[in-house]
Amino acid sequence: MQAEIFKDKKIILASGSPRRQQFLRDLGLDFEIRLKEIEEVYPPNLKAAEITDYLAVLKASAFADELKDDETLVTSDTIVWHNGHALGKPAGYDDAFKMLRELSDSTHEVFTSVCLTKIDFQLVFNDATKVTFSHLTDEAIAFYLETCKPFDKAGSYGIQDWLGLTAISRIEGSYTNVVGLPTEKFYKNLISFV
Repeated sequence: MQAEIFKDKKIILASGSPRRQQFLRDLGLDFEIRLKEIEEVYPPNLKAAEITDYLAVLKASAFADELKDDETLVTSDTIVWHNGHALGKPAGYDDAFKMLRELSDSTHEVFTSVCLTKIDFQLVFNDATKVTFSHLTDEAIAFYLETCKPFDKAGSYGIQDWLGLTAISRIEGSYTNVVGLPTEKFYKNLISFV
């Protein structure tokens, strides 16, 4: 069935994220990776999923004149939303430490948006997952940052690594969304889109 759906179709993943790349492999999809540097800046009035929607579309716009008829471009963006503001990728160790201290003993939301783009059509969708952290000591934060180095991750953590195993007490919604791609929604939308 899947071979028929994607026959003569090319999927282009515009993401350097090893986690997103692995998800597409796990879904059994053949794809090509194409990367472009994009300055991830968004209007300050945007909130929550509006931010990730905007950034996913912005990433797609860099490929506007390059797509061929048989190609579907996949772009995506993830943020952590906590206390009315976005936590993206940390600027460095100190920024990551501050973010994790803020997330300790509280619940936040993770928003991931996906933009599917063809020459003449675009579809944007998103997902939200609530994640609750137990108390994080400064020692635990320091250990995590030094051993796992989550500096390429929104909110400075990966649910799939040490912190996820030791400090997340509750999750409501899609686990894969927190990792960086809501795979169930993505797959359903991709099938209808190609």
